[in-house]
Amino acid sequence: MRIIPAIDIIDGKCVRLTQGDYAQKKIYHEDPVQVARSFEEAGLTDLHVVDLDGAKAGKVVNWKVVEDIAKNTGLAVDFGGGIKTEEEIDKLLNLGVKQVNLGSVAVKEPLKVISWLKKFGKSKIILSADVKGEFIAISGWQESSPLTLFSLLKDYTRNGIEYVTCTDISTDGMLTGPNIELYKNILMSFPQLNLVASGGVSNLEDLRELKRIGADGAIVGKAIYEGRITLEELKTL
Repeated sequence: MRIIPAIDIIDGKCVRLTQGDYAQKKIYHEDPVQVARSFEEAGLTDLHVVDLDGAKAGKVVNWKVVEDIAKNTGLAVDFGGGIKTEEEIDKLLNLGVKQVNLGSVAVKEPLKVISWLKKFGKSKIILSADVKGEFIAISGWQESSPLTLFSLLKDYTRNGIEYVTCTDISTDGMLTGPNIELYKNILMSFPQLNLVASGGVSNLEDLRELKRIGADGAIVGKAIYEGRITLEELKTL
């Protein structure tokens, strides 16, 4: 299982929110590139970057940050937050981003996203399914949609999606453990998916459990920044 540290960006700085609440913002570092380098030096290979300004604005905002991370590290970067257009995807991939996460646009304009799957290839597109209860949340988690997680996954697996990141918003930033039952249910219903679990990871045992159930990857954010899991410990998994 891939361990994927997260860097969330607001105003070019590395921050974390609690349950997606922009009012509960904590700045951890002024320089995201330095943080990304520290992950690479620790032997990690992947990185999840979220443009929180972009998620709110509905368009990519922190171009410079993602460009600098891609240019100055060898990490396989997946990037999300406000991506709405083919031009943005094209630009991100040309900057060296390995995969793009599509959330709000995947809910609102599925036909467009299905056409991008064909154009850019299935390995480049991650369906970002952010879930509150049974329902999908969009626009940086500021809005609820009437769409359920399982209907979204059914529609997209039918159309060839292979990569999904699922965030349980109720656990995000809470350090209370991931929603293992949710991820088990997804993997039982859609065994063909490469599922990345996001939200709630607080210790190594959480990661071992996600590995046991067959997750392709696990995103770790606050647990690293708060010192609950050290970069050294991650090497033992």
